[in-house]
This record gives sequence, C-alpha cells and structure tokens, in this order.
Amino acid sequence: MNQILLNSIEQASKIIGKTWPLHTFVASNPLSGYESTSFEEALCIAKKYLNATVFPETKLYRQAWEKGDISKEVLVQFLLENGFKNTPEECLQLFEKQKYSAQLNPNHMLDRNMSKWLAAFMDEGLAEWDMPFKEEGFYTAWRNLVIYDSEIGETSLKELPKSSDETLEIVLKGIPSDQYVPLFSYHLGALPGWVGYINHRTDSGSQWQDDFPITMMDYLAIRLWTAKKLNLTLLPEKLNEDKEEALVLKLKYIWLSAWEKTWQNQLLQTIATSESNIKDSNKNEIPEAQMVFCIDTRSELIRRNIESKGHIETFGYAGFFGITMDYENLRDGIVRKSCPPIVASAYKVTEQAHKHKEEAFTKLKKHNKQRNFENYFLTRMKNMLPSAFGFVEGSGWYYGFSLLGRTLNPNWIYNAKLKQEQEQISVCSPKMNSSVIHNDVVIDIPLTEKVGIVKSAFDLMGWKKFAPLVLFVGHGSHSANNPFASSLDCGACAASPGRHNARMLASLANLPEVRNQLHDKYGIQIPETTLFIGAEHNTTTDLIVVFDAAVPESFFEKVQKLKKQLHLAQQTATQERLGKSANSVLLAHKKANDWGETRPEWGLAKNAGFIIGGRTLTKNSNLESRCFLHSYDWNQDMNGNALESIMQGPMVVTQWINNHYYFSTVDNEVFGGGSKITHNITGKFGVVQGNGGDLKMGLPLQSLYESDEKMYHKPLRLSVLINAPIERISNIIVRNENIKSLLDNEWIYLLAMDPLQQNKIFQYKKSVKWICIDEKEKSEKIVGKNKVEFAL
Repeated sequence: MNQILLNSIEQASKIIGKTWPLHTFVASNPLSGYESTSFEEALCIAKKYLNATVFPETKLYRQAWEKGDISKEVLVQFLLENGFKNTPEECLQLFEKQKYSAQLNPNHMLDRNMSKWLAAFMDEGLAEWDMPFKEEGFYTAWRNLVIYDSEIGETSLKELPKSSDETLEIVLKGIPSDQYVPLFSYHLGALPGWVGYINHRTDSGSQWQDDFPITMMDYLAIRLWTAKKLNLTLLPEKLNEDKEEALVLKLKYIWLSAWEKTWQNQLLQTIATSESNIKDSNKNEIPEAQMVFCIDTRSELIRRNIESKGHIETFGYAGFFGITMDYENLRDGIVRKSCPPIVASAYKVTEQAHKHKEEAFTKLKKHNKQRNFENYFLTRMKNMLPSAFGFVEGSGWYYGFSLLGRTLNPNWIYNAKLKQEQEQISVCSPKMNSSVIHNDVVIDIPLTEKVGIVKSAFDLMGWKKFAPLVLFVGHGSHSANNPFASSLDCGACAASPGRHNARMLASLANLPEVRNQLHDKYGIQIPETTLFIGAEHNTTTDLIVVFDAAVPESFFEKVQKLKKQLHLAQQTATQERLGKSANSVLLAHKKANDWGETRPEWGLAKNAGFIIGGRTLTKNSNLESRCFLHSYDWNQDMNGNALESIMQGPMVVTQWINNHYYFSTVDNEVFGGGSKITHNITGKFGVVQGNGGDLKMGLPLQSLYESDEKMYHKPLRLSVLINAPIERISNIIVRNENIKSLLDNEWIYLLAMDPLQQNKIFQYKKSVKWICIDEKEKSEKIVGKNKVEFAL
C-alpha cells in the first residue's frame, strides 16, 4: 500500500476531532488534532478547510463590550502592543463590514450523496432493514450497491476497483503528492460531523466498528470517485483569505485575548476578597458532614448553598471518583463505561442484594426482565410492516392519554422514574470485579487495589480529618424529549450519571479491611464513628438523593438532619438559578419534565476557569458556576504526585470541555448542534438538521444562547489557577510534554498562586517562564532543566 497516501490521510484526518454518539455525548475539542500547534494557527487552519467562523461574531463582542466584560484599559493596551491605533468602536465597525455572507456550497450534491451512504452504512439499529453487504466494510458495500444509484448516473461494477486504496491511486493519478494533504483536508472538512464520527468509530474499538468496518481511506476513495463521476473540481484553486480578512482575524484575536484577560482580573479580585473574608472560628472543629462533589461547574452553586446551611465541609474531585469502571445496569443488562472515555476500564461493577433483601432483589430482576420484554414487544409491533398500521389504529387511545398526561402533568413521569431508581438502590449494593474474565469466571480484585482507590481519593483532596458523615456525591441530569440528555450528565463518567461510582467508592471506604490497611500502611486513621455514603446531585432540580438504605440505625438521626439541610439548600440554589420565588423547586421540576422545554438547564455553559486548591480560595464567593473546582492541599503533596495527576487528567479534560463550548458557540452550524427545533435522530447515535446533511457534532444552539441573538455562554479559553509552589508546577510541566504543549500553544492560560511567596500570582509564559502579575512587583522566573533562576 502506498505509504505516502497513508501518511497524507493520517495528516489530513487531524482537521477534525471526534463526534461522540448521543448515548455518550462527552465534550471534546473538535480541533484536538491541532493541539500541538498554536491556538491562533489552528483556528486559521479550521477556517480555511472547514469554512467555519472561528472567533466570536461581532454581535457577541459588542454584547461583551457594552456589558463591561471587556475592559477598555486592557483592550487598548493589547491593541497598542500589537501595533494597532484603532479605537474599540472603529474595530467593531470594521468587524461589521466583514460580515460573513452565505454562499452556495459547490459540493452540495456531493455532500448530500455522501451523507446518504454514511447514514445507511453507519446505522446502529434505528433502521429496521440493514444495508446489504455491511459486514464486508464500507467500500465493498458501496461498490456493490452504487450501480443502482441513479443520482450519479449509470455505473457498472467493472469500472469500480475492488479496493479503496486502488480507487484512490486511480483518482489521484496526475496530482502531485504534495497536494494530497490539502486535497484530503478540503474533502474531510466538507462533512466534519460524519468524519468526526468515523474518527470515533475507528479509535473507540466498538463492536459496531468490528462488525461493520469503515476507514478514512474508504470515505475518501468513495467521495473522490463520486466527485470525478459528477465532473466536480477536486480542489479549488484558492483557499486562502485576503489581506483585509487576515487583518480582521488578527484584531478579533486581540479582542478575544482582552476579554479573557478581563475575566482573569475579575477572578483574581474575587479570590482576593474571598480569602480576606474567611473566618477561622470553625477551623479546628470536626464538621457535621463532609460532601465530595464532582469538579463540574454546576457543583459550585450547590456547594455554596449547602455550606450556608450548617457546618458542612465540601470538596471537589473528578466525578468518576478515581474508579476506572464499567457499570452493568440492572434494569436493562447493558454495560456502559463509567469513567473518562480516554481511560481504559479496569473494573466491572454489578449490583448485588443488600443483606436480608435477597427476595426483593430477585423480584426486582424478574420485574425488569418482564418490562424489557414488553418494551421490545411494543417496539417490534410499531416497526414491523405487517402489524404497524393495525397497531397504530388500536393503540391510539393509549398514546393519546399518555401525551395528554405528559403535557398537563409532566412531573408524574419523573416521579415514577425517580421512585423506581430509589427502589432499586434500596435493595442493591455495588460489587466491583476485574473487567477481565477468564473462562467465564468473575475475578475479585485484590485488597491492595481497593485500598489504592480510596487512598488516591484522599491524597488528591488533601484530606486530614473525617466527619461522622462523608458523602460522595455523583451527579446526573434529567430532561424530557432531549436527544442531548447525556451531555448534561457526568462527562468524567463518559456521559453517564455519577451515582454508581459514588456508591462504589463509599462501599470501598466502609470496608473494615480497607480501613485497617489505610491505618497500618499509610497512617490514615478513619474513626469508627465515620460512615461513607453515596449520593447523587440532580443538576436540573438541585435535588440531592442520599442512598442510605443500608445505613446503620445509629446514624439515622444524623442522616435525617443532613437531608433537611440539603432540602433547604435545594430551595435557595433553585432560587438563585431560576429567580427568587417560593416555587423555584416546582419551576425546576417543570423545566426538567416539560417535553417541549428546549433549555431544561444550562449544563456547563459559562465555564471559563479551573481552580486547583483549598476551599478557602473560593468559599463565600459567588463564582456564578463559571469555575471547575478541584480540592488540593499543597502541604499534603510534597512530592507533587497528586498535583501531577490533576494536571494530567482533570486539567486536560476541562480544556476539552471548554473548547467544546467555545467552538459550538462561535459557529453553531459547523461545530455545534444547530437548533433543537429541527433535529432528527439518525442511526441512534446522532442528529441531523432537517431531513439530512452533516451529522451535528457539538452542542445545540439552545444550550448556549438565551435567544438566537443573545449569548449565554461566553466563549473564552480556559484559565487555570493552581495554589502550589511555582517550582513544583514547573517540574510537572517539564516532565509532561503534552501539558507543556497545551500551555505553550495557548490552548490554556495558567496562573499560579505561590504559597512560598506570600501567595503572589504568577502567569505562565512560553518555555516554562513565569511573569509576576502582582501590581507592586514585576519579575520573571525562568525554569531550566536542572535549576530555577530568577531574573528581576
């Protein structure tokens, strides 16, 4: 096989990241393939090949400017530093002149044809009839069937090569090899959503890919052959912008940088105020309860409201709680990933009966089996040709009453679902085994691994003392009629609810043998009076469900008191989110269950910061749910291992989330999901706009904008603040080239609050340099390979 061809395809494939399926719709950077180049350069490449808007539109800049989100002082300074003397208003007027004008797509017929074939081949169970020859791969299936495609004219099987690489070599005959990458990039960028899903399929190792393989070479071979068949130009002569457009792009980048700098200044001011307001009256007291939440930005709101209801201490930790697991759902038997998608699962978690509840557990499994059969039967009746018409006529009354009930009283469905989930968990407890099964024998995991999971959680959070009640709180969401529902669940759990990981960690921490090992080997003393409990935060309603069915009677009163405090926190949290009214909780439930609601909740919209440090940095401050919060105590991590884990994992993932929201906002058609109003599900894994076209790869318009014109999410790059010595952070950066690349290429801003230098703030600059941004002192700190030097 032609190696130049393979290398060119690999290089061109970087033009787009991955499109995740609806059932695991995790946030990711659509330009992840270009993270080794500068942010500004990557945006220019995306604009060139994807024909995309890559900076905020003029209306968004104007909204931010008029609202004061962009400091005039900062903006003017940035403009002058880059050689521009334009006033802010002159810039905005120049942006207006460069408004994007819609142009007819010269490849519309080609794109439509490819979308048709991709939708048919990549279907994952929505269609009743499978495309023939799928098991032989995309190219072979297309080759055997395209002879019947009247849209591209008469074709015979003899004129079609038997393999995709042979087809490409024929199509590319006479084209210089140095033109392969721009040619492939242009055609891959024409349908970035579908191409992104091919990327996902080929990298995920899914069963669908194993059974029905598709490769980027298959796609390009079919597309380029079809283009020649339709007499289309393979590569336009000019893909570069003119000088005036390049000037506007440079100005827009300066405006974006000024917007980000303004936000950083506001954040640092908030933190400075928060630190001065912290009172030490309860510093040495053991709290009534401790609650560990996901670092998710939505946790910031509920943590603040819970802390105000009593002496309750809260922590932030990645929502999969350090357990790389798959979870087998007792209701449908489906095994789903419940840890970051980029991490291999080491464990499989199933449900087992609580002690003395074996009979109820058996009845529950029998009920689930019966319900699954009923659902399968009804689905088959609706879809099978012989029964479809009779079924619709006969069941119309039933579905009519159901629609009426969902419209007039949507809460009843949610309440019924919540009751079922609570009943299931009340008779079950999670059991963790190795994900590797030998000869159908389930293998238990060794005690050392169980201890390691628990200790790792304690280390990353810098835990020193334990309250009587310690809750690990996963999070999930609830919304009706929402194809993107999984995008509102826990991204760290591969877009699944975090309750199972939370319950599993609590179960491990309660094991006597685990506690003994923690004490004997690491000197970690967990009092006998401490109980760990799993819980779940519903981010749409701010309800926190405590899974306390197996809690000993001696803890009953403490748990009941905590539940009352959590109920009060729900009331004030929903009032803060939805407006001060006596019925804010009811309003939250209505938004969650209304099947016509396009904005059930805002998810991680407005995310802009990631703070790694103790709660004292942010407690008593309203961060408006704009920051990820990860607990960290630099005093408890002298070797830097815990901080390195946070920077390698959560920091990289939050950058993906941030860029997922950024790109979905600046161009919702190319990078986003378009309007929910005209969505149609295709293949069970994605949505298209209307009746076809490209697969939507990002968030819908309604998840980012208050209206079609007014933004809700503010498209800014992620600003990370770490409370730790600069030398420790620098050593981690030097050891991790991927982290250094993200920082040097400005995909992430990094700020450090150095506790060894009176908590002065330093900003990272390229090549592991630090600039002190304290108002009174300006200095530069340079880190070499072997030592740290200061230049004043």
